[in-house]
Amino acid sequence: MYLKTLSILTAAFLSLLFLIMATFMPAATTLVASSSDDPNTKCLAQAVYFEARGEPFSGQVAVAQVVHNRVMEKGLSYCKVVFEGSTRRNACQFSFACDGKSDAATDQVSWQRALMVASLVRGGNMRDLSGEATFYHANYVSPSWSKSLKVTANIGNHIFYRQM
Repeated sequence: MYLKTLSILTAAFLSLLFLIMATFMPAATTLVASSSDDPNTKCLAQAVYFEARGEPFSGQVAVAQVVHNRVMEKGLSYCKVVFEGSTRRNACQFSFACDGKSDAATDQVSWQRALMVASLVRGGNMRDLSGEATFYHANYVSPSWSKSLKVTANIGNHIFYRQM
């Protein structure tokens, strides 16, 4: 319980730090967040941006962690995991990847934050707030696949799961 509380406090602190930096030093947050031209970081950032842009920092980290956990489990690249099944309309792992809409970020502040989250998670600098989850969904839907999985966390508007 102590470690979970510490993880939440760490995420809250980093979120506050980023907000302060974005407010008083916007160029610094851009420099920090966009320092990587790595395609896998960009793919992970796209997942964070499109799946969790409106979530608290902890929710964005948890969504990134689900992708990371799948990468570790499947031995695939971040891009392969994020865009798995994207050639079939509305039949992919992450809805933004196959919804037929543009995958280009339009809100630059949110994009920079997503890049920062992706960099932190890929670099192993964030504790897994998802509870080792490999699945999640928004809390306003109830997909049939969720019944066979164990709930690991509820963060923001998402429910996180892993295999039992």
